[in-house]
Amino acid sequence: MKIALLGYGKMGKVIERIALERGHEIVLRKSSTDTYDGLSEADVAIDFSVPDSAVSNISACLNATIPVVCGTTGWLEHYDEMTALCHAKNGSFIYGSNFSLGVNIFFELNDYLAKMMSGLKQYNVSIEEIHHLQKLDAPSGTAISLAKGIMENSDYNSWTMEKPEANEIYIDAKRVENVPGTHSIFYDSEVDQIEIKHTAHNREGFAFGAVIAAEWLQDKKGVFTMKDVLNLGK
Repeated sequence: MKIALLGYGKMGKVIERIALERGHEIVLRKSSTDTYDGLSEADVAIDFSVPDSAVSNISACLNATIPVVCGTTGWLEHYDEMTALCHAKNGSFIYGSNFSLGVNIFFELNDYLAKMMSGLKQYNVSIEEIHHLQKLDAPSGTAISLAKGIMENSDYNSWTMEKPEANEIYIDAKRVENVPGTHSIFYDSEVDQIEIKHTAHNREGFAFGAVIAAEWLQDKKGVFTMKDVLNLGK
């Protein structure tokens, strides 16, 4: 499989190594200042760039009918626009706030726990996410996905990084040197606390999941998520 890498920072380089180890070929390594020369040769593109570049990268792929996997966060105000373009072009698109296989299992665990806790009003839920100092968006896309999972399975209807009102989920975003990503969900009452937590040890899990998603997407048409790739929640 021929892969275009859109974003060639630390994550892009890890994705490149894993893709090569799995027998794939890299036909484009695009940083923010490079052109899309080589994109037309790709069987699939993987975007781990920056929020300001994600929409143009995804659009370029969909307009060229190149399947695209996007792990860039912080651009989701344009998500509906990109899915509409995908359908208009009969394209192939996966967005994931986190491609780690473990995190996607964690998403399912979060949904299940939220259902269990929804009737126990003595517990208040909150989320903590910790990332490296170079992460540009806050809260993380993963934390937002976790909040949405709770909202879909409970009476909570929004999230906030300020003092929470009733039915708001508080998200505490911390930036600490050399932390790939840690996410915790807390259910607190006056008598006890329930916590579930995912800790990434390095970027390998994110990169491996992105390559797995690219392999899966190559012959598909439509808009998908990692739930589809991993056959979760069915």
